[in-house]
Amino acid sequence: MDKAGVELIVGLDIGTTKVCAVVAELMQDRQLKIIGIGDCESRGLRKGMVVNIEDTVRSIRQAVDVAGQMAGCNIKSVFVGIAGGHIMGINSHGVIAVQGNEVMSTDVTRVLEAARTVAIPSDREVIHILPQEYIVDNQRGIVDPIGMAGVRLEVNVHIVTAAVSSAQNLVRSSNRAGLHVEDIVLESLASAKAVLTDEEREIGVALVDLGGGTSDIAIFENNAIKHTAVVPLGGSTLTNDIAFGLRTPTKAAERIKVKYGCALRDLVQEDETIEVPSVGGRPPQKLSRQVLADICEPRMEEILTFVDRTLVNSGCKDRIRSGVVLTGGAALIEGCVELGEQIFGVPTRIGYPANVKGLTDVVNNPKFSTAVGLLHFGADKVLARQISRVSLETEAKPETKIVSELTPSDEGPFKRLLRKMRSWFQDIS
Repeated sequence: MDKAGVELIVGLDIGTTKVCAVVAELMQDRQLKIIGIGDCESRGLRKGMVVNIEDTVRSIRQAVDVAGQMAGCNIKSVFVGIAGGHIMGINSHGVIAVQGNEVMSTDVTRVLEAARTVAIPSDREVIHILPQEYIVDNQRGIVDPIGMAGVRLEVNVHIVTAAVSSAQNLVRSSNRAGLHVEDIVLESLASAKAVLTDEEREIGVALVDLGGGTSDIAIFENNAIKHTAVVPLGGSTLTNDIAFGLRTPTKAAERIKVKYGCALRDLVQEDETIEVPSVGGRPPQKLSRQVLADICEPRMEEILTFVDRTLVNSGCKDRIRSGVVLTGGAALIEGCVELGEQIFGVPTRIGYPANVKGLTDVVNNPKFSTAVGLLHFGADKVLARQISRVSLETEAKPETKIVSELTPSDEGPFKRLLRKMRSWFQDIS
């Protein structure tokens, strides 16, 4: 998307509790300058999946309109995040014989296709094929094998799949809001782009995105994705607990959670009190903040223990030598880091969006991690297209073309998107 010759990128995070749109300019130095932000309450989703398209469309339009007005542009295309309990990740392996004793781009395409030939149910769709490492003649740990000499090429990949219906409903909701979906990106991978350092990704780290409906996990080592998983609990679970336990409306419970919530009762002073709105026109009540902590601590402990069990079961916990990075809105609950360190037994920190310019004071919040990460992902795709275009113009070699760009003009918009979803995004890791 262009604005007076400037390349614009829009990240759209359609979550269970909020919809967030962030607009950025891709500057000549390849930096992202954020110029527009819009977020609103999400309606129509449950645990990351669309349950009411019309409500979802209205939420998308509201967030996008605010972001577009702030940026001074008409938003037409977006990079959309996807999450939910339907997301699944598996590791796979591919191997081929190299023709001509030199690895070409066509060989890389072939070996990735070989790795992709795993049994995928008809109701599931591949959204990412993420290379972990290439192996040329038993030499491991290769990031880019093109140009290397060898007769045998192998690849280890991580394949991420989603329920076809869930992906379709995200696309349809965006389309009905007047938006073209450039790509769909796993939200935990997008968040990782925004908050993890190169050192963490190299040494080994677990990203835990504490969203509204789910908590999404991504484990990295040697700058490659090793495992992805979804825990079906998130911040909205705690909000419901507070609403029930304090007998207050859900919206009030959300505000109380954000402002006064604490994941460790020991951090709360005995004399601290909070005012809690009542239901049915009754007057508000004053309660000890420790009462709120008594609700928050067991639920947050359950969520983080579930995450820790998932890390252990993945077989990758001993790889996260740099620790755990918590992000997402629920990560800001007081005591979350301290509780995380107790449960995980490794260093834990909160991840904030980084490596952007512009409205940094506004997006400097874990709840914007996914949207900002989608911008980084989009920038990588735009730059890759620009490089490919130059290469095609100067060399005109068919084998160097990027498959995801060669879309027949007679394909419908939804088929075109599904075709993109089947492509693999080598640059994400």
